[in-house]
Amino acid sequence: MPDFYRRHLPHWHPPEAQFFITFRLAGSLPREVIAEVERELAAARTRNNSPEVLTREQHRFALYERYLESAPQGPTWLAQPAVAGVVRAEMHRLDGQRYTLLAYCIMPNHVHLLIDTVGFASGQTPTTSVSFLTETLRLLKGRSARFANQYLKRRGAFWQSESFDHVVRSPESLLRIVRYIAYNPVRAGLVNQWRHWPFTWVQPELIEAAGLDMENKQ
Repeated sequence: MPDFYRRHLPHWHPPEAQFFITFRLAGSLPREVIAEVERELAAARTRNNSPEVLTREQHRFALYERYLESAPQGPTWLAQPAVAGVVRAEMHRLDGQRYTLLAYCIMPNHVHLLIDTVGFASGQTPTTSVSFLTETLRLLKGRSARFANQYLKRRGAFWQSESFDHVVRSPESLLRIVRYIAYNPVRAGLVNQWRHWPFTWVQPELIEAAGLDMENKQ
């Protein structure tokens, strides 16, 4: 189970940091799965048990990720190259404007994204009513949803409103996350080598640092 995930808390993001973010398509998880995990987490919060809450947060991410990778139900619009291409273009469009793009993987029903906002959030504070990260995700998800819906000739929610994010706190954690992102399609059985997935991208310097060229599979 990954040890680096926490739920999205929009009012308490440091303005300048490295962030690991996952967002998913609307309707991509069964309601009963969401309800069960949320009940467990709410009970832990009621007991004010911080270690238990963290364990539940990690459990939620692991459970959600397992369902997303197996995709037993729900939309998989991102499996269409044109739709995935829209999301890829928007992530690169914001590179150099809102963040430095470090890595991403676009899966059939969710996206893993690793960014660095250092140097882009001047004047922001962690208690800003709408955090820099929240606004950045609003821009990314808003434009990509609009263009994707136009291509799909549909209306309605494209992305689930909630995202998961984690502040990267060490170089070692950064490299673990890079490997986690790169090998997501391999773990899901979609390809045998991470480079074979057309919608995975890793900053060239991080490919070497994370040892991705020396490994075929995680």
